Amino acid sequence: MKKIINDPGNVVSEALIGFAAAHRDLVRVNFGPDYIVRADAPVPGKVAIVSGGGSGHEPLHGGFVGVGMLDAAVPGAVFTSPTPDAVLAATQAATGGAGVLHIVKNYTGDVLNFETAAELAGAEGIDVSAVVINDDVAVEDSTYTAGRRGVGGTVPLEKITGAAAARGDDLAAVTAIAERVIGNVRSMGVALTPCIVPHSGEPSFVLADDEIEMGIGIHGEPGRRRMKMQPADDLVAELLGPVVQDLPFERGDRTLLMVNGMGGTPLLELYLAYGIAAGLLEKQGVEVSRSLVGNYITSLEMQGMSVTLLRLDDELTQLWDAPVHTAGLRWGV
Repeated sequence: MKKIINDPGNVVSEALIGFAAAHRDLVRVNFGPDYIVRADAPVPGKVAIVSGGGSGHEPLHGGFVGVGMLDAAVPGAVFTSPTPDAVLAATQAATGGAGVLHIVKNYTGDVLNFETAAELAGAEGIDVSAVVINDDVAVEDSTYTAGRRGVGGTVPLEKITGAAAARGDDLAAVTAIAERVIGNVRSMGVALTPCIVPHSGEPSFVLADDEIEMGIGIHGEPGRRRMKMQPADDLVAELLGPVVQDLPFERGDRTLLMVNGMGGTPLLELYLAYGIAAGLLEKQGVEVSRSLVGNYITSLEMQGMSVTLLRLDDELTQLWDAPVHTAGLRWGV
């Protein structure tokens, strides 16, 4: 294992020290329990958006804390859910009196720990609503989940709900927007190589030189099947087909197309894949009106990618376009 680390047990805390130093204009970082909060939090009278999960998926979630997106993020250990006390502390730090929305990826530990934190916050008089994202079409149940996993769709979900909260929507309206996004977004990923979790020092799975894992989760969980490496045209078609069919997306739909790197894939390859996906959608009469390409929800150093498609309407498009200023996403400001 070759990684730029000291003690594997201190990877997250040392990374948070660096993140705080690099982005002190955007965030504050609390230690013990660990959470990241907007520099100007709490924002009085605004619904607070709080998310989190295991570390190793950067820039998710801490990189999306800031104006127009998350009010707080709770990082767990690498690939490990944050504890209820940390989620509660982040909720307390973020609340501006208008309620808090928890955005939770569908992993068993995340769901249980956010539920516990919401109950504790409720006992303190904080109004908490929660949504669970489950956009992965690859498998119905997986190593970490009961039901579909939450993957790439988390990024547009956090962006759009953050914009709804920023424009002044109340908690019920922000929650309804979040549910609309969840109902209209689908994703699927592929791994060319495994990743290595620092504390284990071992690959999350083993692939032969000519093999890939189709339909992986963001923790390196197995997917639909192991198969031989294919040209990019075939790989993208293999990913995009189930995504389009699942909703289904139809001729005339306007969409956001996101091609996301898993941490170790060059942008050259991601843009190549985006071009293929956009061409396939055009042939099917599905309009790509918004796009995002890059590393936004990763799996340490895994080589691979995921494809996310969100069906847009006028309001969701407006909220996607709204200003955002975070470490990982910025436009309009």
